[in-house]
Amino acid sequence: MGKLQGKVALVTGGNSGIGRAIADRFAEEGAHIYIVGRRQTELAKTAAEIGSKATCIQADITQLAELEMIYSRIAKDNRKLDIVVANAGRVENRSIAEADGDHFDRIFDLNVRSAFFTVQKAIPLLNSNASAIFVSSSLNVRSDAGASVYNASKAAVHSLAKTFAVELIPRGVRVNTLSPGPIDTPIVETVAKTPEEAAAFRKWAAAEVPMGRMGQPQEVAAAAVFLASDESSFSTGMELRVDGGHAELQHPQKISLF
Repeated sequence: MGKLQGKVALVTGGNSGIGRAIADRFAEEGAHIYIVGRRQTELAKTAAEIGSKATCIQADITQLAELEMIYSRIAKDNRKLDIVVANAGRVENRSIAEADGDHFDRIFDLNVRSAFFTVQKAIPLLNSNASAIFVSSSLNVRSDAGASVYNASKAAVHSLAKTFAVELIPRGVRVNTLSPGPIDTPIVETVAKTPEEAAAFRKWAAAEVPMGRMGQPQEVAAAAVFLASDESSFSTGMELRVDGGHAELQHPQKISLF
């Protein structure tokens, strides 16, 4: 029997990358997954590949009315939630000098505001002993040039998770942060202008990680299963990093021992 047998989960941004890997693994572990995304073509493909364990809902979670529609749909299905994963996010880098109001609002609207309301509006449907997972990033403690707004948004996500954890303890709901490092997902091709640029980015990202490689989405999904399952029954308000040491460790190749 799977670790999530009989549970019901919601994953935003679940039709590609890390979110898709989480949805796949949750289904393998026995959960029924509500997968939310913007792109209908990818959602249809996801539904076909996962099968009856997945219900895909097209929605823009930056719109509160559409978030409410999602939860109304789940309630109409006579289901409550055991797991909610606020995974949807946007990556967009600009220097401090280049950042403008639109850039700031785009990042915080999806990465922070939508994450907040994804979990807040799920609360009435959460079972006792439910697990809420905010997906942040190893960059939430770093100061990489060109990523000031993105890094700040992911720091805000972890801050939200800690306060949600405190306020939901009386409900028996655990709330934790999952912080991936550089993960090899299709977003690399989306951001890169050419295959050569994508290859160069992967090489650079691997060199930034003390373990010497990018992570795989399935490695993040494995950590998500731990946070979603009863195996993390005494864990709330914590941050679980899946980053090869990216956030906290100095790269061993940059250290001179002699």
